[in-house]
Amino acid sequence: MLAVCPGSFDPITNGHLDVIARAAAIFDEVVVAVGKNSTKSYLFSADERIELVRESLAHLTNVTVDHLDGLIVDFVNARGGGVLVKGIRFAGDFEFELQMANLNKLVGGVETLILPAASQWSTLSSTLIREIANHGGDVSGFVPEPVARRIRQRSHGKEPSDG
Repeated sequence: MLAVCPGSFDPITNGHLDVIARAAAIFDEVVVAVGKNSTKSYLFSADERIELVRESLAHLTNVTVDHLDGLIVDFVNARGGGVLVKGIRFAGDFEFELQMANLNKLVGGVETLILPAASQWSTLSSTLIREIANHGGDVSGFVPEPVARRIRQRSHGKEPSDG
């Protein structure tokens, strides 16, 4: 069976990797759908995010990465159906994902499997990683090496701030 793990992955974190690896252990094939959220300000372009996700997941042979544009249910159904896999960290995530799961079932007939975050990643978010990175902090303990390397490269290429 096919599973789809959607997200913006800006950047992909160790928490994302954990959920995707667990999905890969359950399902025959996993597609990581890298999309965009109009309410977010991005650290990496869509192409960079796809490249970083591919590099970070190269060790998982039954996982592929693709660009998501449009409704996730259309993406899933275009691949012959399957299930969405979403990771949650806390109650607020659960409430949002439950609402989305119900809508995805009604709109496109797609089921959702919700996986709780591993305890060591339960407070981690891409938003926090972007904030730490924007202030020159070390994020290497929270993201895969390709992401940490790209963030270090960017921080070394920045001009000193005036203020």
